[in-house]
Amino acid sequence: MQKISVAIKIIQKPIMILLDGKKIAGKLLNEIKKEIKEKKLQLKLAVILVGENSVSEIFIREKEKACQKVGIDFELFKFPSIIAPETLEREIKKIVDNPENSGIVIQLPLPKDLNVQEILNLIPSEKDIDVLSEKSIRKFKRGELKILPPVVEGIKIILEEYKISLKDKKTVIVGAGRLVGKPLSFWLKREGVEFSIIDEKTKNISARIKEADIVISGVGKKGLIKGGMIKNGAIVIDAGSSCEKDKISGDVDFKSVSQKASYITPVPGGIGPLTVACLLKNLVKMNKK
Repeated sequence: MQKISVAIKIIQKPIMILLDGKKIAGKLLNEIKKEIKEKKLQLKLAVILVGENSVSEIFIREKEKACQKVGIDFELFKFPSIIAPETLEREIKKIVDNPENSGIVIQLPLPKDLNVQEILNLIPSEKDIDVLSEKSIRKFKRGELKILPPVVEGIKIILEEYKISLKDKKTVIVGAGRLVGKPLSFWLKREGVEFSIIDEKTKNISARIKEADIVISGVGKKGLIKGGMIKNGAIVIDAGSSCEKDKISGDVDFKSVSQKASYITPVPGGIGPLTVACLLKNLVKMNKK
């Protein structure tokens, strides 16, 4: 009797590694604290909030806690959502002109009736640690700025920490917003990395994402990216955030995506705390004599 052998192809699930941004942020904050103490720096972070936003308030609290940890003074300036643009401009200029304020952050989003870029442009480059004014962005694009936008620096640090190279990998950025997508695209272009940007106008979004070796998302829509949208072994960095009942969620459906990814950032505990630490790193760097 002839024996028939049957080959069965077994598809193995990749070993998933959690990209622990919170742990790295803790180490970075300790380094910042040491540097502030050694150089005897007197620094103050001023944060401007216009209107009410639950996600913004969570991030502001994280900034304040980080400042307390490293020895940086912190002050929050709150303004109502219904405010005349000229009044807000006048108040921001007062904050800018105060020499005690070493770095200034305008917490986004702003109310829809305000011209966001005009407001961001009120922050001079030497105090623009978020790199959001047009002047700062131009310098950053040309490689003339000594700091990186905090989210870009955070992603750079996490890739370096886990020895993940961008070379010869196809990278997809999901979302083209001013906080994640745009600055990240400028940086990747400067680094000579092959990448593409996906936004709401892109056709065949799922298919485009599934081609990527590295997926970086910064849309701010809960559960936007599902496990079926990425390929086995993809590296997934979730830089998006949204809030429901004081609970922060990312763009990535962690449960399904972690079944296929080789590396993934959690939310919370991934890019968020690292971005806050990098903001303070920028503050120190911009105020070194």
